Amino acid sequence: MEGNKSSIVNLLRCVKQKSGKTYNQLAAETGLTNVYVAQLLHRQAQLKPATVPKLRAALPLLTEELINAMMEPPFRSYDPNLIQEPAVYRLNEAIMHFGGSIKEIINEEFGDGIMSSIDFYCSVDKVKGVDGKDRVVVTFDGKYLSHAEQKSEDMVSRLSA
Repeated sequence: MEGNKSSIVNLLRCVKQKSGKTYNQLAAETGLTNVYVAQLLHRQAQLKPATVPKLRAALPLLTEELINAMMEPPFRSYDPNLIQEPAVYRLNEAIMHFGGSIKEIINEEFGDGIMSSIDFYCSVDKVKGVDGKDRVVVTFDGKYLSHAEQKSEDMVSRLSA
C-alpha cells in the first residue's frame, strides 16, 4: 500500500472506530493482548499470517491493502511530541521515578541484565482499588536478558577458520 505510516495508521484507526469495538474486545477475539492489538493498529508491530483470519473476523472492514501493509515489518518509531500528551507524560514520569529501583531489584533477583522489549508482553487492565475507585494496571512482562562477559575466545567473528 502506498502512503506513509501516519496515513496507514489513520486508516487502521478509522476501521477500529467504525467497528465500535474496544481494544479489549479485539484482544479477546484475536487472542492477543490489548496493547499488542493497539501496536498492530499503530504499525508498531507486524501482523503474523496465523493472526490474519482472526483480525479479519474481528475487523471485517480491513481491506486487503491494509492487511498487506500490516504484514510488512514496521518501522518502529515514536513521535517525539507524544511526550506532551498527559497520559504518556505520566507513564514516562513513573518509569523515570521508579526506574532506578526497578533496575536494582532486577539486578538483585536476576543478576546483571535487562528486561527485553522484544520478547515482551504488555497489557493494560482496569481494577477496583481497596477504596472502590478505578485503578490502572500496566503489566510489563519481558524476558530477562543477562549481560555477557565479552571474552575474546567467545567472539565468533574473531575465530579463525
